[in-house]
Amino acid sequence: MRVFRCGGEHFEALPAVPDELPPQGFLWIGCARHEFEPALPGLQAALQRWGCGTLVDEHVADLLNAQLPSRFDYTSWYDLMVFRRLAAGPAGPAVPAAAAMPGVPATPTGRGPAAPQRRSQDAIDTRPVGFAVFDRVLLTVHPADCAVREFFVQRLATLSGQAEGRGSARMPSSPADLMLRMVNHIVDSYLDLRRLLTRELGALQQQLLDPKSRYADWQSLLDARAALHLLEDTCEDQRSALQEWIDALDEWPDAAGPQAQRERELLRVRSRDVQEHIERVLGHVRRVESSAEAAVQMHFSALGHRTNDIMRTLTVLTAVFLPLNLITGFFGMNFEALPLIHSARGFWLSFALMLAVGAGLGLYFWRKRYLGSSRG
Repeated sequence: MRVFRCGGEHFEALPAVPDELPPQGFLWIGCARHEFEPALPGLQAALQRWGCGTLVDEHVADLLNAQLPSRFDYTSWYDLMVFRRLAAGPAGPAVPAAAAMPGVPATPTGRGPAAPQRRSQDAIDTRPVGFAVFDRVLLTVHPADCAVREFFVQRLATLSGQAEGRGSARMPSSPADLMLRMVNHIVDSYLDLRRLLTRELGALQQQLLDPKSRYADWQSLLDARAALHLLEDTCEDQRSALQEWIDALDEWPDAAGPQAQRERELLRVRSRDVQEHIERVLGHVRRVESSAEAAVQMHFSALGHRTNDIMRTLTVLTAVFLPLNLITGFFGMNFEALPLIHSARGFWLSFALMLAVGAGLGLYFWRKRYLGSSRG
């Protein structure tokens, strides 16, 4: 468990949970999920001592639940936000650095650059990050070795070391402000995933639509679609949770003073910005999913068209050779009075007749575009 004091232009790590709240700013308490349960009695006592109120038992269970979807709940003394983030999947075969992003299937061996395959359902892993937002305390519960917490520890330490104004790159003014920044960072990791998803799905689509390809790696395509469904469901839960947060923010008591009103408005702006990022990710996932579905339909349409071309060619060849078989069958009858059967030129006349009939039918079908490419 790590404790930080954030206020004004200062950000510092504290050795332990303090007895009293700092005179200015707020406290950020970040702990891993496996550390949260043993530390809970001390945290509840500290929250009670600071006059913040204790965590509700149901919310404690939510913070400890590693399978909980994104959700929002509130009380009169704090708000609870659970937001799922992208995390590294279970250990598997090594993949190239360019394809090691969670949720992106590696290129199958033999279909492009040589690389071991890692399936999408094994590569995507979303884990919840819990936020308990008090007036002057932010409690965050992370998975073990959470990159989001470490990123903001370094980020805020860097900002606190800069003396001059930074415009939008300023220290968070409240626990809610820091919570929204962390949520925005989580969503941005989904935005970074878009390029790799598009590239990998584009490679699968090219293989599907390649006329010379005999595509058989349907498992990779199904895994990619399962990954897209998982991202879509995750984004839907995130959007619902954030919309509930925005609705609750509108119901907060009116801020006293112009500075407090400005901070409240900045929270609304940042909340809408995070919501817009979620909408972008959700829209992109749906477009990629629709594109993959269209590629599958085009693949089967191309197979059907190719089958029709083959059947048309075989039908034309059958139609060409049918009269020739009739001629040969006619002269193969066991009769004495057949025309040309006793003539020295009979074979050559019948051969010329068959050649003329075959060439004529072939020319006729070619003019009708029954032979050759349909694009001619």
